[in-house]
Amino acid sequence: MSLTLIAWLSTLGLFAALLIGSELGRRIGVARLARDQGLPEGAGTAESAVFALLGLLIAFTFSGAASRFEDRRQLISDEANAIGTAYLRLDVLPRDAQAEMRGLFRRYLDNRTASYRDVEDLAATQARLAEGNTLQGEIWKKASTACQRPDAPSFAPMLLLPALNDMIDITATRVAATQNHPPPVVFVLLVGLSLLSAMLVGYNTSTNKERSWLHTVIFAAMLSVTMYVIVDLEFPRVGLIRVDSADQALTELRNSMQ
Repeated sequence: MSLTLIAWLSTLGLFAALLIGSELGRRIGVARLARDQGLPEGAGTAESAVFALLGLLIAFTFSGAASRFEDRRQLISDEANAIGTAYLRLDVLPRDAQAEMRGLFRRYLDNRTASYRDVEDLAATQARLAEGNTLQGEIWKKASTACQRPDAPSFAPMLLLPALNDMIDITATRVAATQNHPPPVVFVLLVGLSLLSAMLVGYNTSTNKERSWLHTVIFAAMLSVTMYVIVDLEFPRVGLIRVDSADQALTELRNSMQ
């Protein structure tokens, strides 16, 4: 089952759970009213605290997810710049060593462009990342050897090797960025507070003779959609909100290497 389908099913499941929670809260309220006990007074402070905490947690989680989304998109541009800089600095190598190095760079860039193309296929993604690491080692070894040749300019190591180091380092940064997510307990707390809030909504509307489906459905739908957007931002290679458009920087760089 694809991650996108799991996300949609989870959203629908949360929507249904919120409706059930609201109905449960309403029935508790109706049962209390049937015993002529009435709804408790002075509970507004506690309810306000629950809704305020839910809103605050959603705001911080959404803000963090949006920030990480932008960081991941920026890292793609940074990697394209790092590879482009290192590629240009191949000019400092002896002329007969440049052709092989440029060929390796084209293979490496093809690999990096494809590495995150289908992240739902974990085996293929890991294989492409491993191939990229192998190409990095080959590029570094051949560049170091070429810089030590007698006919290489004395400034070649100072110009080329730091650029290669930056190009290699950013791959680890991108891998770390894809694994940077809030602790699972944050999402558990979000779902728990959402269900509790739905129960309070249903409980407070129990004084009405008829169910207020409009308010209940809107409340459940908005919370469910918000949760989906947060998760979608956290995993920008699946779902509706994606960073795929940022890969154009790598594609344009590869076209310039023809």
